Amino acid sequence: MDILSLPKIELHCHLDGSLPPEFIRRYLLNRFGESVEDREMMVDPDCHDLAECLKKFDLPLRCLQDRAGLEEAGYQILRQAAAENVRYIETRFAPAQSTAEGLTMREVIRAVLDGMERGNVFGVKWGVLLCAMRGRPEEENRQMLEAGREFLGAGVAGADLAGDEARYPMAEYKKLFTDAIAMGYPLTLHAGECGSVENIREAVQIGARRIGHGVAMAGHPEVQRLCREKSIGIELCPTSNFQTRAVRAPEAYPLREFLDAGLLATVSTDNRTVSGCSLTGELTLAREKLGVTDQELVQMQENAVRASFADTETKEALLKELKGWAE
Repeated sequence: MDILSLPKIELHCHLDGSLPPEFIRRYLLNRFGESVEDREMMVDPDCHDLAECLKKFDLPLRCLQDRAGLEEAGYQILRQAAAENVRYIETRFAPAQSTAEGLTMREVIRAVLDGMERGNVFGVKWGVLLCAMRGRPEEENRQMLEAGREFLGAGVAGADLAGDEARYPMAEYKKLFTDAIAMGYPLTLHAGECGSVENIREAVQIGARRIGHGVAMAGHPEVQRLCREKSIGIELCPTSNFQTRAVRAPEAYPLREFLDAGLLATVSTDNRTVSGCSLTGELTLAREKLGVTDQELVQMQENAVRASFADTETKEALLKELKGWAE
C-alpha cells in the first residue's frame, strides 16, 4: 500500500512544534538578524525525558509573538499537511504563550484562525485545539478558555492540557476542565505520557473524549476497558514517545496491544519539526516496526475520523473518501 496516497487524519499536532524549519530561519533572520541551524530546532538524540524535550519549543515560540508570525504559522501547518495528503488535521497551541509582545489571547487565537482560513486553498479540513498549560496559574488558563469561547464551532474545535505531566498531575486541573466542558469545549487531554496511568483515569472521569499519548495504559486492561466502553480516542505519537523515553523500544510500544483491545487508537506526529517526523513516516513506522497491517492503517484513519471533533458532515465526507480509496 502506498501510504503517501492514503487519505490521512491527524489529531495530535502542536503548532509551535511543527513550524517548518525554513519559516523559523526566515522569521528569526528577518526580525532579529539571527541565524539558526536545524539541529537547534529538533530534539537531541540523547534526550532524557519530556521536560528536556520541551526546551526545544523556546525557539519556535519566538516566531509566535506577533500577528504576522501567528498567521503564517496557521497557513504553513495546512501547507505541510496537504503535501502528504492529510485530509483533516486538528492542530493545537497555547495562546497564553504568545502574549509576550502585548497581543491579547483573543488576538492570538484570531491570528492563527485567519492564517488557517487563508490556508483553505490547500483543501485540508481543520480545527484548532486551545491548550491550557500545566504549571501556569489557573486564572491564566481560565482566561484563555474564555477568550476562545466565541470561536467554538468557528475554527476552534476543543481544548487540551499540555506541558510537564510528571510535575503537574491531572487531578490538579479537574475544576478547570469541568468548567471547560460547561463552556462547550470538547476535551482531549495529555495524559499517560509520563508513566502515570492514574492521569488517564482522571482525564476520562473529568470527561475527556480523547487522550493525548496514553502509552502508560499498556498492561492495564481495566483502564483500556474503560476507554473502550466510552469510545475514547487514543492519540499515539510513536517517534515523540521514543524521544521522550515514554517508551524505550519499538517492541514495547503499545499500539498493537491497543488495537487488539479494540481501542480507538490513532497515530499522529506530535511535533513535525521538533520530533523530525511526518505523518506518512509515523504510519510507515507503525507498519514496519510496530506490527500494524495495511488494513489496520486504514482502520486507524477511520478511528481518527470518529474520534475527531469535526462536525457530522465533515466526518461523513472523510469516511466516504476513505472507503472509496480502500476500494
